[in-house]
Amino acid sequence: MKLFETISLKLPEINDVNCKIHLAVWNGKDNPLDIFLAGNFEEWQRWQSKRNFEREFIVSLIQLSGTDRWLFAGCYRSSSCKYLDKEQYNYYTTEEVEETMDLSGRLIVNFKRSGRQSYLLAENWAENISVSEIRPKKIVVNEFSGYQHALVSKEHLDIIVVQQVESWKFALASVSGIYLITDRFTGKLYVGSATGEGGIWQRWSEYAVNGHGGNTELIALLGKKGSDYSNNFQYSVLEIADNHADKNSIIAREQYWKAVLCSKEHGYNGN
Repeated sequence: MKLFETISLKLPEINDVNCKIHLAVWNGKDNPLDIFLAGNFEEWQRWQSKRNFEREFIVSLIQLSGTDRWLFAGCYRSSSCKYLDKEQYNYYTTEEVEETMDLSGRLIVNFKRSGRQSYLLAENWAENISVSEIRPKKIVVNEFSGYQHALVSKEHLDIIVVQQVESWKFALASVSGIYLITDRFTGKLYVGSATGEGGIWQRWSEYAVNGHGGNTELIALLGKKGSDYSNNFQYSVLEIADNHADKNSIIAREQYWKAVLCSKEHGYNGN
């Protein structure tokens, strides 16, 4: 079944002629999936550098990492647009269509994007967008899928910690190890370690609370840049060990990774 066939069953007045498709992808600063999961997608979408939504409806799709699968993030009625001189942005007044709200965050489609264009005239592409699945519940966060895939943004980590997502909590609390914080804005790195009860989960929970986890260098950075700067951070696991592993051996491995990644010379590690 096609996406627009599914949507029109909810609200017949929506069709491919009166819709603009927004393909929301990583823009070098924001991850739209994180923004959607945090509940801020509509406001984020309203700000446009160009007049991209000059049709009655916007159908929003968020790319699922590294695939041709897209998450339906809602259908929105666009009622007006105002250019804000100070921000040099167009600000759209929108309202999510109530009839399709139950599909938002549940419906996943297949669509092979052609080129880099993010704003499509629906009539040119509607036949290429097929429904892949409708999940029983709205996506909250991606479930933990292995330490080698444990890569999360600060916004995503905040959601995982606040909602105590069981798959993440169980996996990260079960191991000690070495983790990496990457500043996506500058590329600078911070290598840290976690040992003892609570393992990596305990340390990452601290980062979710304050952004710096008590690390001197990160405290100084956020003091200078502001606490919101931590939204540029992403977290990944470099190496894991048993929670009962010798603390000195974990610290030795931490020093090894600092040397490998030059995080003392060019990153945020002070020692």
